[in-house]
Amino acid sequence: MFMRRRLVAVVLALPLFVSALHSQVTPARDTAPRPQPLPTVRIINRPSDLKRLGGSATILDSTQLTAARVFTVEEALRKVPGIHTRIEDGLGLRPHIGMRGLDPLRSRKVLLLEDGIPFVLAPYGDADSYYHPPIDRFSQVEVVKGAGQILYGPSTIGGVINYISAPIPARAAGSLQLAGGPAGILTGVGRWGMTVGKLGLAVDAIRKQSDLARDSSNGRISDFTLRAQYALAAHAFTFKLNAHDENTRAPYTGLTEAEWAANPRFNPFLNDRFTTRRYGASLAHLLRVGGAELTTTGYTYQIQRENWRQSGNSAQRPNDRSDPSCGGIQNLLTTCGNEGRVRNYNVSAIEERVRAPLPFGVGGDIEFGGRLLWERQDRLQLNAATPTGRAAGPSTNPNSGLVENNVRRGMGASAFVQPRLVFGAWSVTPGVRIERVSIYRQNLLPTPASPNGVSGDTALLVVIPGVGVTWTRPQLTLFAGLHRGFAPPRPEDIINNTTGGTATLGPELSWNSEVGARGRIADGLSWEATAFRMDFENQIVPQSTAGGTGTAVTNAGRTLHQGGELSVTLDRAARPRSLHRVLASVAATWLPVARYVGPRVAFVGTVTPDTRNKVYPDQNGIGTRTRVVTTDNRLPYAPRSLLTASAGYSYGTRVDVRLEGVYTGRQFTDPVNTSVVVPDGQQGPIGDALIYNVSANYSIPGVGAALFITAKNLTDRLVLVDRSRGLMPAMGRVVYAGVRWGW
Repeated sequence: MFMRRRLVAVVLALPLFVSALHSQVTPARDTAPRPQPLPTVRIINRPSDLKRLGGSATILDSTQLTAARVFTVEEALRKVPGIHTRIEDGLGLRPHIGMRGLDPLRSRKVLLLEDGIPFVLAPYGDADSYYHPPIDRFSQVEVVKGAGQILYGPSTIGGVINYISAPIPARAAGSLQLAGGPAGILTGVGRWGMTVGKLGLAVDAIRKQSDLARDSSNGRISDFTLRAQYALAAHAFTFKLNAHDENTRAPYTGLTEAEWAANPRFNPFLNDRFTTRRYGASLAHLLRVGGAELTTTGYTYQIQRENWRQSGNSAQRPNDRSDPSCGGIQNLLTTCGNEGRVRNYNVSAIEERVRAPLPFGVGGDIEFGGRLLWERQDRLQLNAATPTGRAAGPSTNPNSGLVENNVRRGMGASAFVQPRLVFGAWSVTPGVRIERVSIYRQNLLPTPASPNGVSGDTALLVVIPGVGVTWTRPQLTLFAGLHRGFAPPRPEDIINNTTGGTATLGPELSWNSEVGARGRIADGLSWEATAFRMDFENQIVPQSTAGGTGTAVTNAGRTLHQGGELSVTLDRAARPRSLHRVLASVAATWLPVARYVGPRVAFVGTVTPDTRNKVYPDQNGIGTRTRVVTTDNRLPYAPRSLLTASAGYSYGTRVDVRLEGVYTGRQFTDPVNTSVVVPDGQQGPIGDALIYNVSANYSIPGVGAALFITAKNLTDRLVLVDRSRGLMPAMGRVVYAGVRWGW
């Protein structure tokens, strides 16, 4: 309680600090008010700040995103070294993003921000990316994997990805982009904005739809954002309102080995549906006094999602098969029921962040602040009695009714400080973040111990230190960093649903270190190379990655990740003052070490009723499974090598052509590292894959219009991306063309 009050006091005291600072600084004359920059939280304020950043970082700008005609967030992030993405649907609806060998499942080990604001379902209690904003909405993407991420939270394990909205234009301007192609692709992106005096307005409207990776599957999203900015001499206010709607017809489960062999894009589950509605609002205030800035941001959002499915994984054919009226897969579309995961999330927070030069003539600056965040999850599972039912079926039906009714609440109070001390060519950036997390879970259904249900709560307090060091010359920066990695456990992982007791599953903790260099060899040629190490004391992994449940997790104990990253970007004129330019880029990751270090075992099935040679997390009741030590085995879904390389040509602003190759190395999918496949498809290796993307852009002189055409997976290669719920394919070849008109 004492620490909670201290953290609250820190947050509320920040305006007093700025007021005190104001009394020490003579304000500028208020004779000609000038608009202030948009009060947007950036990790890297300016590209020039990379020289002083004590860790690896990448900025994807609007030119890179537009010229490549990026269609999904996964495609964009593959241009960043160290990031492993797998595309499950083809529209980027629910991306899987991993960093440096961390499991990419639902991006839960990566901190995702929009203009510095978390947007996942529940930042502390459910960080799965079942919602993700369309990449078309952003003009820039920042990625930081070093010690600088402790300024943001709660997760500081893999890295932080911050999507930046386009600035509000100084004068009236707009654009409209329309594109379409085979496979049901149709996209429209409209943008308009203007500034009149001190008031700026911007509107973004996006509609995207496409067939997905499986037969008879499709998705569509509608996204609308309104932004308003009011700027004074020392103040700026920004209001942002967003509405997002998704409606997807796609199977949740993967395929069995037999189904994959017959048709890898087969979809037997024609009644599966996924819908998401998200409404969000934020209000930010920027106060600038002398060289100091205080940004106060309040935000709130609500996410409503429903996932209706007839199978959770490829071993369920279907999940209602025990009902005599269903019987099996042959009655899937007639008499079998389905399960609905109906979720409602509410998140609200207030954050204050101060950036100021260090006092007393000390070179450098300081950033500090705090945040209070409240979140609530209302979670239902409704089992319907029919294939298309969307409500709980009658209790007389064996598998129908209300199966889950949970309320989960969380409250996070955090404070952080990070000064940057500059000594000539050297800079040292120590910092610390404090997270105090309260977790509550209530089961509203009767249990054997209580007819009125049970509840439980717990709390944890974590100190997250970090430090970065840089040595800078005009064309070279050397950097090194060390920080504590932290991610809180989810309520379902730490509070028992039957007893309300607290489990032993604690937070994820690691020590992350890196050393590297970045620089420019010549005009138009930049590079960064990094060696990294992540030493986990307690990594949480799926209990059985091959088990397909996707929910049960366990402490993996100690794990170790070591490797290197390289990025190179070339954009040079063929000769001085020439309009002909040569373009090239490389983003490479080498991960020789991603393994279990602490004691760990798994079990392999030998006789019926087990599946022979299948990996299980536990021994069975009759003790027939073979015990296998998995210490030193490679972690699942951690490819040894990743490479994205592109080459291109441009002529002024008129022509731009680019060819890109994306390589993903071989992966294991279970802790035993077996190459033996089993009938349900949930076990076995994933082979390496190389795909090609190409884009061409032509700007029509004098009319403000541009034509483009692009092809993704140009050779239409069949790529297996996941086995956790059965065999899942990536998108095949996608070709679309369009026009963009700006005014």
